[in-house]
Amino acid sequence: MGAPDRRYATGSATIRPVGAGPMMGVRTASDPAPGRLENEDLVFRFGPLVGVLDGATVPEGFDTGCVHGPAWYVRHLAARIGLAVAARPAATLVSSLAAAILAVRADHGGACDLDHAGTPSSTVCLLREGGDRVDYLVLCDSPLVLDTGDRIEVVTDDRLETAVADLRRTAAALPDGEVDPATRFRRAVTGQRARMNRTHGYWVAAGDPDAAYHAVTGTVPLRGPGALRRAVLLSDGASCAVEQFGLFDWAGLLEVVGVEGPQGLIDRVRAAERAHPDRLRRHKRTDDASVALCEFAPAT
Repeated sequence: MGAPDRRYATGSATIRPVGAGPMMGVRTASDPAPGRLENEDLVFRFGPLVGVLDGATVPEGFDTGCVHGPAWYVRHLAARIGLAVAARPAATLVSSLAAAILAVRADHGGACDLDHAGTPSSTVCLLREGGDRVDYLVLCDSPLVLDTGDRIEVVTDDRLETAVADLRRTAAALPDGEVDPATRFRRAVTGQRARMNRTHGYWVAAGDPDAAYHAVTGTVPLRGPGALRRAVLLSDGASCAVEQFGLFDWAGLLEVVGVEGPQGLIDRVRAAERAHPDRLRRHKRTDDASVALCEFAPAT
């Protein structure tokens, strides 16, 4: 399979029959980090299902126990999620994700140690339109922003950030000069891996289908009071516009994506990264960035 395009955007337009429920229009963009040939994010739409996946970059010098990388994992996971939802449309997103993770285990072909702490993994952010409602699922740090017109809600899973903050506190308690930066970094990565898919740690799609049952889930109506108008799915390489760089608040992010499109938000992040090269996100100056905007026409 050849190297993916550096950036891509897709869109869709639909005609809504009289008397039908709200229809979903989708615009997407995904962009690898500058200088990186392979995008470890993936944004997709399969009919009523939209998703953003963010594969975990493997730090240089660390083993994974696997012959496949994060980009391979997110491609296979996206395909398996789509197949699982198509096979059982009435199933919950949790059970579909669990089935997909299990199926990707088989895709490895028995050549990999899927119990290795560094096995390829991915965040998951899913939204599924279902006539009168939308179901969503968030696993790890790819947030979902929901706009009902009267209220903006941000669905997050902050367990990874909590684990990382705890590791930072532990590292900060070490006497200055006791260990060199490289050793501190190796300890931090090893500590984070030890907390992956563990109670009191954080959960992410990897080799264990049980992780799906720890996702943050919910439902939003598409009719009546509190009806959803639009939603934005983000990898953390795009949500950092708010969370790291403070370019605007979540309402401002919705406005930028609505007016400038998903690529417009990513372009603003790239400008902020160039302006502030000293701001590292988990030892990375830049990151892959993905955005999916879902807009819902009012029901008739």
